[in-house]
Formats: sequence, structure tokens, C-alpha cells
Amino acid sequence: MTLIQCGAVLFDMDGVLVDSTPAVARVWTRWALKHGLVPDEVVRRGHGRPSLATIIELLPDGDHDAENQEVERMEIEDVADVIALPGALQLLQSIPTQRWAIVTSATRRLATVRLRAAGLPVSEYLVTSDDVHRGKPFPDPYLKGAEILGVAPADCVVAEDAASGVRSGKAAGSRVLGLLTTSTRAEILDAGADWIADDLSALSLQPRFQNSGLAFLLHEKK
Repeated sequence: MTLIQCGAVLFDMDGVLVDSTPAVARVWTRWALKHGLVPDEVVRRGHGRPSLATIIELLPDGDHDAENQEVERMEIEDVADVIALPGALQLLQSIPTQRWAIVTSATRRLATVRLRAAGLPVSEYLVTSDDVHRGKPFPDPYLKGAEILGVAPADCVVAEDAASGVRSGKAAGSRVLGLLTTSTRAEILDAGADWIADDLSALSLQPRFQNSGLAFLLHEKK
């Protein structure tokens, strides 16, 4: 076990708090087939990034805003099997609300819909693709997350499942817990994760170790 002490935790949403993998795959597969693209490649490229960035990359001559709105509409409508990942609800309920934020590549509307579908709290500290000009893997999203909590990025721990998100957290100057919910161990380690775990059930708040911040015990994946 590893003791992790920090001032705040910045959680990615999809693949960390919420299992939306089947819905994401369905939506991007439909979009890929519509445009004559390879679905598996589109799903892979889109993982952990803002939808607009993926659309611009794969459809450079398209109407990007219109395509992005269509993808968002399909994602908002497809939440029937969106659920909370193991440990997510228990961990969020254990941390003081001013000590954690959600930092996601989804839009604010989509993030709110998915969190509610999964039965998770919608944090008042929520950073979405609507709030930053540059999404993951740039540091901007996690810098914004630290800023709205009033905590230095270096005193934040980021929880991520995608290589692009790990790189974003590291570029922001934070330590990163990489989860093996959607990516391989090699992908997460290559991106620079400081610790590896299966999911958030490996992390538990430990009040007896706390001073002015947070302390967690992590059952790290070896």
C-alpha cells in the first residue's frame, strides 16, 4: 500500500468516475460509418480528448461545429447503460466538496447528463471542454481545475484513465494516478503516471493521516 497526501483531487469523468464506454463506442461508430471512416480507429483517437478535436482531425473539411453538436446530441441521448465505476461514489462522498473537482473533455451538458445517469454528484467544481481553449493533452484543463479549487497544481492528484489525460495532468505539474479501466498499463506508464490501480476502489481516504490536506491509502497495481 502507498500513502498519498495532497491538497485536492482532480477526477477525469469517463473511465474514472463513469463507465460510458459502450455508449461512446456506439455513438462514434455511427458517426464513423456516416463519414466512411474506420469505427475502431475513430473510437481510439477520440478517447480522452474533446470531441471537437477528434472531428477536426478526422474531418478537416467538414462543418466542425455542426458535427460536434450532432455528436453531443447523440451522446446525451445514449445514457441507458451509463453507470458509476467501482469505488467512485464512495470516494466522492468521503472527500470534502471543496477538495475535489471533475475535469472532463465532455461538454458541460453531457457531463451533467452522464453524472446524473450514473447516480453520481454533479460537483460545483466542474471543468469541461466549454471552459478551456485547449483540451487534453494540454495542461489547461487541469490547471483550471486546480485554479477553481484554489490549490496549487503541484498539490493536486489527478485521477485519469487515458494517456492524453495523464499527459495533461503531468504537464500541469500534478501527480497522476492512472487507472486501468480503459487503457493498458503500458499506455498509462508511457504517458507518465506516478501510480497505477485498477479503479477508484483502490483508493481510500485516511483521516488519521491528515493535517490540513487529504491523505489516501492506495492499493497500487504492481
